[in-house]
Amino acid sequence: MKINKNTSKKVYVKAYSMSELVIVLCIIGILILLVLPNQTSVVSQAKAIEAQSMLNHLYGLEKSYFYRNSKYTADFEALGFEPALSISEGGQAVYRIEITEASTNSFRARAVSLSDFDGDGTFNTWEIDHNKLLKETVKD
Repeated sequence: MKINKNTSKKVYVKAYSMSELVIVLCIIGILILLVLPNQTSVVSQAKAIEAQSMLNHLYGLEKSYFYRNSKYTADFEALGFEPALSISEGGQAVYRIEITEASTNSFRARAVSLSDFDGDGTFNTWEIDHNKLLKETVKD
């Protein structure tokens, strides 16, 4: 039995057409757009933990200073608090920490975000006082 090499048989390979691939990519893009807004709230919540942690640490230092000196202070150096380098200074901290009020009987500290997480023009702000009342004063 001789095999003729000149006769060619068309062989079809199973594959997807270009339109099918475009439809799948469009569906994936739509799903990503639906999930993206939900992710921004998760990111801002994660970054808010930084503010809460730093303010709680500052509260502990203020209480310790109060027990030693019978007053609160607005001086970071006297407290032994060294704020982390912010993103604008080449560090990783997303919040700026400041003591807004310090007297004999009370203190108030604030953490203000340095970036607008959701692009609406408001910056997330947290505050803590001498009663350890930690609250979010400006939501982002």
